[in-house]
Order: sequence, then structure tokens, then C-alpha cells
Amino acid sequence: MFSFGSVGKSAAAIAVLGLSLVATESMAQSSQPFAGMSGVWSGRGTISLEGGAREAIRCRATYAVRGDGNGLQQTLRCASDSYKIELSSNVIANGGRLSGTWSEATRNVSGDLRGTTSGGRFQVTVNAGTFSADLTMTTHGNSQTVVIRSDSGEFKGANIKLSRS
Repeated sequence: MFSFGSVGKSAAAIAVLGLSLVATESMAQSSQPFAGMSGVWSGRGTISLEGGAREAIRCRATYAVRGDGNGLQQTLRCASDSYKIELSSNVIANGGRLSGTWSEATRNVSGDLRGTTSGGRFQVTVNAGTFSADLTMTTHGNSQTVVIRSDSGEFKGANIKLSRS
């Protein structure tokens, strides 16, 4: 088992951000939730840090969807004034349930995710050691809204809007 300080916890929280980008309007189709998602998505928002500080963040995600529409590989890069994130994730959908793994290269942190999806709404919990965070994501057409909350570490949350490039 690995351990990590607040920097690692911040990376894990940003990983939640990356993993939250796993849906489009096609996600409402429970039999193939990732169908039609391939491509590049980008957006902006804010992250909240311990002590109440907020920063602007920019993200760009590239998705590769498995042929059956139930598997997703993601590469995500995000940047704010104090963070640079390089995240990779693999997510599988099965009967409305999501599971997968993620890793963040700049901080050498990894973990797993579990959640559910129904009607274009996703609720996911991401874990890495003692860290966990919850996210809710909704999709309308070619735009997504992501809300993340964590009680662990320096990273406390994020609000992000994305669109397909």
C-alpha cells in the first residue's frame, strides 16, 4: 500500500475531475454509455482549495471508446495557477454500474473508481489510499457540467463546464 501527502491527495482529487469527464449525451443509453464519445473535449471552471482559495482551471480530454461502447480510455491534461495534471484512466460500464482505474503521472498516484449512471447523470466515488471524493456530472447536448466535492487534503472541489471541440 502506498501513502501520499496533501500533494498526492490533490492529485487524486484532480483525478476525480478527469474521471468525471467520462460522459456525453450518449451516456443516457445504458446499454452503450460511452458510444459516440470519442474525440477531444475541453473546458474551463474553478477549483476550490483548503482555506477557501479558488483558482481558474483549463482541461482537455481525449477519449477512445471500445467498439461495443462499454469501455473508455481517457487521457486528460488540466492546468491552473498551481496545478499541472496528466491523468490516464480506464473505465468499464456494466448494467448501469461504472468501475475502473486511474493514474496521475506528475505525482505518481493511482486508484480506483466506482459509480452508477442513469439517464445522462453520473454519480461516482474515486479512491486512492485514504483519499476519496464524490462527483456528480450531468450532460446536455454537447456540454457537460461537473461538480466535485472532497473532505480530504488540500483540494476541496471543482465546478467545470466542458464542450466537444
